[in-house]
Amino acid sequence: MSPEIFDDYYRSRYGSRWEALKKSLLETPAPVSYGDGLVKPYLLDQASVLAAQSLRLNEGGFFLDACAAPGGKSLVIASRMGKDGRLLSNELSAERRRRLVNVLDAHLDPEKRKQVTVSGFDAGREAGRKSERGRFDAVFLDAPCSSERHVLADARALSQWTPARPKFLARRQWALLSAAFLLLRPGGSLVYATCALAEEENDAVAARLFDKYGEAAVRIDPPDFPDGEKTRFGRIILPDLSNGRGPLYVARFYRIR
Repeated sequence: MSPEIFDDYYRSRYGSRWEALKKSLLETPAPVSYGDGLVKPYLLDQASVLAAQSLRLNEGGFFLDACAAPGGKSLVIASRMGKDGRLLSNELSAERRRRLVNVLDAHLDPEKRKQVTVSGFDAGREAGRKSERGRFDAVFLDAPCSSERHVLADARALSQWTPARPKFLARRQWALLSAAFLLLRPGGSLVYATCALAEEENDAVAARLFDKYGEAAVRIDPPDFPDGEKTRFGRIILPDLSNGRGPLYVARFYRIR
């Protein structure tokens, strides 16, 4: 595929805004230094901090970061936990899991580090075991996505991109989100995030929660932060209007039953 196909796809969604948005995506993002509750700061996008801070944590709860590598969002979640909280930072890829462990070891003090366990299961299949359902008090899902910012920065990735990619990823995202919902106990908080631009990977995936489980089981719990733009189910922070932050889509839900 040619880069023109990529441009046409996103121009059809963003119209005249696309050129400015594309330009901002090609610029090097400026990370922030997050150090709250850490032994040393960790650099990550401010939008990622806001996403991880959106997860509602109860005192002494058991929390899941379902796709945790490289680890920045797990650090934010861990830094907000009380002394009795526990976090399971999960990453399917062995290579990325090693990096995750290194990040946690380097930035958490020994006592806080004991509260965080690293695992390597397929989060999209975990809810297939009924014994695992309702296990967590809160679940954070930063799902694998199109990551258009990285595609634009990589000539090979751009040449291989096709309009089928967002649709393919949306199927994986839905498997992960549906599983995350089942792993969450009633009364728990669920945050779904992606760094994708396409609505197919964002609100369209979130909408399937209501299509499958209904309003009697799930409720929209909008993110608290005012940054970015409101969408049907959450907010999206785009770099052209957010001083280079993002892109990041964040939707938060409350499981009723």
